[in-house]
Amino acid sequence: MAKKNKKQALGRGLSALLDDPEREISSASDVNADQVVGNIIDLEIDKIEVNPYQPRTHFNEQAIEELAESIKTLGIIQPVTVRKLGRNQYQLVSGERRYRAAKSLDFDTIPAFVRIANDQETLEMALVENIQRKDLDPIEIALSYQRLIDEIQLTQNQLSERVGKKRSTVANYMRLLKLDPIIQTGIRDGFLSMGHGRAMINIAESEKQLEIYEKIIARSLSVRETELLIQKVKNGQSIVKSKGRPIFFDEAVNELKNYFNTSVAIKANEKGKGTIQIPFNSQKDLDDIIKKIKRED
Repeated sequence: MAKKNKKQALGRGLSALLDDPEREISSASDVNADQVVGNIIDLEIDKIEVNPYQPRTHFNEQAIEELAESIKTLGIIQPVTVRKLGRNQYQLVSGERRYRAAKSLDFDTIPAFVRIANDQETLEMALVENIQRKDLDPIEIALSYQRLIDEIQLTQNQLSERVGKKRSTVANYMRLLKLDPIIQTGIRDGFLSMGHGRAMINIAESEKQLEIYEKIIARSLSVRETELLIQKVKNGQSIVKSKGRPIFFDEAVNELKNYFNTSVAIKANEKGKGTIQIPFNSQKDLDDIIKKIKRED
């Protein structure tokens, strides 16, 4: 407990340095700046403004309430990060969920790391830290990547180095932004996975994307079923499903037919239960089928 009080006292002491009108700390070269930057400081919540560069655009209120309950019991374990705008003026770089939870509890102060940076550096820090540490949905990540490219003027190779992801991974996220906005919202709300989104990118027309989106939701299609459905659309086939027969069975029939070199029939109900029938014309045909099945054991 004594250690905790000492830490809090240190935070209050450093806060006083920032509030000194005669020795304003506005850059890393100012007197006492080295004592402030990188240390945990108790800052008044009312002196902190929300970061306009925050990539997260909506917050789960229930999650904020749960975090507030945790903070009530354990305190704020991970300080927020802010940048200094002026005397007693700060802006969040990261930690808005903690900031919102603390405000909901009517906290007067919050522990914070203070950074001195220009707007471009702050934008990059906010986006990269949120991408790496927060549970952003795929669309928020894609938007964050796009902002880093547009506003920081990074190439995809530079961006992949900054966020520690393969260039192909960065590209896959950013391709999601080509989807119709309604589908992007579906991904953000959890109705579709990133896998569904990646499959639907192969359809350029927005109307067809939305038609497929409706069928994914109505039928609770898996990513694999979605890929097969999209292949049918690209081949100009009808995507109306025959009653009681999952769409992926047609693909399975073709695969089995090619493998066993004979006609194959699959009978199944809507839940996916069924039987496979493999006809044969002679004992030799049957032996060949058995050999191929054993080969897969």
